[in-house]
Amino acid sequence: MVEIVYPPVIGLCKTLFRVMDYRLDVQGTEHIPSTGGAVLASNHISYLDFIFAGLGAVNAKRLVRFMAKESIFRNAVAGPLMRGMHHISVDRSAGQASYQVALEKLRAGEVVGVFPEATISRSFTVKELKTGSARLAAEAGVPLIPMALWGTQRLWTKGRPRDLGQRHVPLSILVGAPMAVAADDDLDAVTAQLRVRMAELLEQVQKAYPDHTPGAWWQPAHLGGTAPTLEEAAELEAKKPES
Repeated sequence: MVEIVYPPVIGLCKTLFRVMDYRLDVQGTEHIPSTGGAVLASNHISYLDFIFAGLGAVNAKRLVRFMAKESIFRNAVAGPLMRGMHHISVDRSAGQASYQVALEKLRAGEVVGVFPEATISRSFTVKELKTGSARLAAEAGVPLIPMALWGTQRLWTKGRPRDLGQRHVPLSILVGAPMAVAADDDLDAVTAQLRVRMAELLEQVQKAYPDHTPGAWWQPAHLGGTAPTLEEAAELEAKKPES
């Protein structure tokens, strides 16, 4: 597959990160295989997560094909870029079609990025996960790789105004060890274990994060922040679900 769009976009992002002086801490990239398919499963706290999750695979010289909601592909600016980078459009009313596209890419030896929480976590903790990432890994016979992002919510997240102009923001990307998933595994059990692994990675990056401002809106409640708890966030979602 000829990559005309993806490499220049990566270069542009790296330049922007330098200009903004983002304090990037990327660890665990050795867990991403240099060849062959893999499902990269990340927590979801920002509208920009696919950019930083993809960055986590750059050192392994892999380009991640992310599953993203179909409305992004209809955007006049983002749509051509998403299609040019061969990401996967997900129509929630017809999810099986996008699942098959992702499965074909995995079997062709590509890395597919998934946000198993499906929507952004307002609590900045790991929500209940959908089983799709485990099912993809099992059916394609590829490893399931957990990932945690932290700090990206400070730039642009659900229910908060964008703040893309702030500089010097610490941003953490941590890739965990791959999980082997067999075709006959209990997918609910695999998904539960994936959630545990993602939560452990998230806790690790939160503890190592250089900014622990008490009472900050971007801090989860259990770390002294003012973000809603997981239960409060669920109530917010029930009142105003994401379109």
